[in-house]
Amino acid sequence: MKISIEKMDSYAKIPSYAYDGDAGMDLFSLEEVSIPAGEKAVLKTGLKFKIPKGYAGFVWDKSGLAVKHHLKTMAGVIDSNYRGELMVVLTNLGKEEYRAERGSKIAQLVIKPIETAEIEEGIVDDETDRGGKGFGSSGV
Repeated sequence: MKISIEKMDSYAKIPSYAYDGDAGMDLFSLEEVSIPAGEKAVLKTGLKFKIPKGYAGFVWDKSGLAVKHHLKTMAGVIDSNYRGELMVVLTNLGKEEYRAERGSKIAQLVIKPIETAEIEEGIVDDETDRGGKGFGSSGV
């Protein structure tokens, strides 16, 4: 499976896999951006993606940024028919400002096969062991 990536800016960096076998390719910040503690920012990548139908891109945290700087990605589904710039929403859950430098790693993109469900309205009345038990029902 191949994806096409277009650089919208000369400073944009094409994503890359750090190690053979990695699930996620690293995404890089196009600009220098400061994210105050407790705030979020939308970071540009300067890239457009052409993901084949039947697949989608999922933006995930970089584990090192999550552990060391308390950064969390948000709103990270890239549909196969989206042709705009891929941008990354980063939330700083830490107590200090975080500064993303131009060209620094900000997230990773995982490409996965997806299925589109056939949706039908109906009655959901079959019984299961779990039933309507929600958050924390299996233990914490």
